Amino acid sequence: MIGRLVNLFRVPELRSRIWITVVFLVVYRVGMNVPLPGVNMTFLKQVVQGREEGTDFLVLVNMLSGGGIAGCALFSLGIMPYISASIIFSLLVKVVPQLEAIAKEGSAGQRRINQWTRYATVPLAFFQSWIVVRTIYQANYFQGYGAQQLIDPGFFVAMGAVLALTTGTMLLMWIGEQITEHGVGNGISLLIMAGIIARLPENVRELVRNHPSPLTPVLLLALFVGVVVVVVYITKGTRKIPVQYAKLMRGRRVYGGQRHFLPIKVNQAGVMPVIFSSSLLAFPAMLGRGLGWTGLVNSMSYGSWWYTVLDIALIFFFSYFWTSLMFNPAEMSKNMKEGGSFIPGIRPGRHTADFLQRVMVHMTLAGATFLAVIALVPGWLARNADAPPQIAQFLGGTSILIVVSVALDLVDKLNSHLLMRRYEGFMGGGE
Repeated sequence: MIGRLVNLFRVPELRSRIWITVVFLVVYRVGMNVPLPGVNMTFLKQVVQGREEGTDFLVLVNMLSGGGIAGCALFSLGIMPYISASIIFSLLVKVVPQLEAIAKEGSAGQRRINQWTRYATVPLAFFQSWIVVRTIYQANYFQGYGAQQLIDPGFFVAMGAVLALTTGTMLLMWIGEQITEHGVGNGISLLIMAGIIARLPENVRELVRNHPSPLTPVLLLALFVGVVVVVVYITKGTRKIPVQYAKLMRGRRVYGGQRHFLPIKVNQAGVMPVIFSSSLLAFPAMLGRGLGWTGLVNSMSYGSWWYTVLDIALIFFFSYFWTSLMFNPAEMSKNMKEGGSFIPGIRPGRHTADFLQRVMVHMTLAGATFLAVIALVPGWLARNADAPPQIAQFLGGTSILIVVSVALDLVDKLNSHLLMRRYEGFMGGGE
């Protein structure tokens, strides 16, 4: 393992990408400790060191933002507005013919869509920042600490905090794009994972120190290990469809005739349906707090009946939606026919496309069911074990799915760089 780690730094390009990623992640963590203007530092210290009950909404927003809303920091809002804008344009590309035509223009069209997504992030970040400041920072949200606010009341103080949060979100969006382009892995996913991992040691210490039963932390640790094993197993699980290449006679030589396999992942959408679903479901509760609609806040709080039903429905919807973006049976069938390959027992053309479509539907159904179970069941078990909200949210599967999926994707990227230069793979399996 040490030799494989050393191999990562023997390749100049890979070494440069790793250091760029590390530097940007350090900048991100530094920004999570830069307080917003007008913060009541004495009260902030009490909130950070204390333990407030009934803050499931705050815990959920913390996880999605990749940091800590309660920390009143420059990057507290995270990249939630950018995720929301990405969801909006992903849906619009499928609905609006003009946008779909632009998206099919190749890299130039995708750059235009990405630019419009950045523009849409600005008003979304401003709106969500205003809600967070007015309903959390300037409201008596932490009732266990008395009638205090994290940020001093006042319009101009609130506007300064809103502008700072919006700027922080745009800077994080830029950092994520730089990591994706010049670093290793998906920048946005790495930022979310870094925020989750950074808060985990503190939450584990709190669980061990404050829980009355010493057996509960052990059971939760066993649950965590079990969930990780299942996530890795399903994430790596694939169905291999045999593909036969036709034999071609050129002179006296015979070409082709080999058999290969077309791998289709069980969870082809990855962790994106969970991120999209959680981001959308955090918005109604945030809006309800901003408008003072207590009924909406209670019905859309984490763990409620409506939240659970909508979470499952959105996970299934985004699983099929995201897979349809990445997997086109008609185009694959056309390419196979033009390349002289076919699936044994299936006629080329429309029959092959129909077969691949059926396989995609069945595999996506299994993957979406897996995501829904992992996202909800472990959290329910953790809450019944009287675990703190942070630990219950982490074991709720959303955080575990993000961390494990991003880590596996990162390892795959490192492997590809090493194998391309004839080094042994980071986790073995080099050729």
